[in-house]
Amino acid sequence: MQLFYSTEIEGQYGTLPEAEARHCLRSLRLRTGDTMQVTDGCGKLYTAVLLDHQDKCCPFSIKNVVEMPEPFPFRLHLAVAPTKNPDRYEWFVEKAVEIGVTEISCLQCEHSERTSVKADRIERLMVSAMKQSLHFRLPLFHPKVTAADFIRQQHEGSQRFIAWCGSDGDSLPLKQACKPGGDVIVLIGPEGDFSPEEVGLAKQHGFQTVSLGNSRLRTETAAIVACTIVHCINM
Repeated sequence: MQLFYSTEIEGQYGTLPEAEARHCLRSLRLRTGDTMQVTDGCGKLYTAVLLDHQDKCCPFSIKNVVEMPEPFPFRLHLAVAPTKNPDRYEWFVEKAVEIGVTEISCLQCEHSERTSVKADRIERLMVSAMKQSLHFRLPLFHPKVTAADFIRQQHEGSQRFIAWCGSDGDSLPLKQACKPGGDVIVLIGPEGDFSPEEVGLAKQHGFQTVSLGNSRLRTETAAIVACTIVHCINM
């Protein structure tokens, strides 16, 4: 299946955004009358017919719509500090979306050497990864939130974990601490790890300190390992 993404859908008609239209016409060479599959990123899969194949303009009519089921029995929110090399953060986002994640927050921490990412580029990568993996729900992306503010938010009903390289006697491997079937939040810190104050605040707000194994991992690797562990637990 070749999947397209559009939020410009109303009633029985829609239009592909410019980047999607360019891919449709120049790469796949679709023409007027061809059938295509479109998602709105909110769980709907549309079977549509291309009405016009002029450059930068791909209007379509909808012939059928299906509400796709939730792909996983849990919701996963990864709050991950930006990496010094932005390419590494983009790699993490792409792979996490392919594996399956519900939300991603870019976490500003006390030890962060970089405090922001290019949100527009991240969102383009997320769309591409969603289509690549044939998912029909685009994850939410929060481009900038401090660790303290995130920790203080209401996270009722979710299992809450903070991956930490230190040891306080309470840490468990994530694969033991996380239970199947429930919503999960995992905090991943920067190269310099979370500060003791951030860890203390997280514990005060119901976050369990966890480890991701015996190896010291890069931030983006730790995030993918956490994502994979949660999925394996729920298989």
